[in-house]
Amino acid sequence: MTLILGLEGTAWNLSAALVSEERAVYEAESTYKPLHGGIHPREAAQHHASELKKVVSRAFRGAEKEGFSLRDIDAIAFSQGPGMGPCLRTVATAARALSISLNTPLIGVNHCIAHIEIGRWRCGTKDPVVLYVSGANSQVLAYRSGRYRILGETLDIGIGNALDKLARYLGLSHPGGPKIEELASKGAEYVYMPYVVKGMDLSFSGLTTSAKDAINLHHHKTEDVCYSFQETAFAMLTEVTERAMAHLCKDEMLLAGGVGANRRLQQMLQTMCHDRGANFYVPENKYLKDNGTMIAYLGLLMFNSGNTTPIEKSAVNPNYRPDEVEVTWRDVE
Repeated sequence: MTLILGLEGTAWNLSAALVSEERAVYEAESTYKPLHGGIHPREAAQHHASELKKVVSRAFRGAEKEGFSLRDIDAIAFSQGPGMGPCLRTVATAARALSISLNTPLIGVNHCIAHIEIGRWRCGTKDPVVLYVSGANSQVLAYRSGRYRILGETLDIGIGNALDKLARYLGLSHPGGPKIEELASKGAEYVYMPYVVKGMDLSFSGLTTSAKDAINLHHHKTEDVCYSFQETAFAMLTEVTERAMAHLCKDEMLLAGGVGANRRLQQMLQTMCHDRGANFYVPENKYLKDNGTMIAYLGLLMFNSGNTTPIEKSAVNPNYRPDEVEVTWRDVE
């Protein structure tokens, strides 16, 4: 049986988890919570550095209760990117130290693909079109010829960052997405928002500006503005996802990433898939947010396909795109 330790710390959530081929064995985490504003990369990295030992130790103790020991670990997986540079470097340094001290291989994984693979594993979907929506990323992807191809993406900021910007403007604490969702659920009147879809790509920055103006200049109710923001942004995402499914003749759709926990987004995508006669999949919320289990699981897939990372090639890449990764663990069509 293969056992992989995964370390995740690309942004605000630090997590360590152990995964075997049968199950997620144990996970421990510690979350950086900014006192005000959004995530400060240096402060988040300092949080990770101060909490790493405790989080990894908790993961080890939890695994021991499940009948595993340090000697059972076959490899150390870590997020090589994308993410915030200071956070990535802090966790990568810890992963290298563990790899050397335990004399086990190192595996640098792509954070975006980890979101996809944990979703495929938890939901049992085979070959879906994927909508990956997180703080900094908004992408529509599908697998073809040994890589995850990006069919469409944001041209400026990710939908998660757009929601957080609006939340900060409203004086709401981080993370802003759930708070915007709660306010939106109380809205009833649609306020005009710019709907920006360019082919298969999207733009969210103007939407955030328009939402601020609707509150500050035109004095619309905050609940109505949040409702309108969500309806517009999620309709944009649903449109490009459906177009990808139509072009590729796919009948499976997987939602991945932290913004995927939004119930309204899930509802819109589920309705679209139902109308197309397609299957809609979304994993449990704990696997939508950044987590060590997804890093460990992708590390397991890579390890079993003979894909490891030499120390000299383990430098982090804050702009690591999923279509740069050669997918060695899936059959080429």
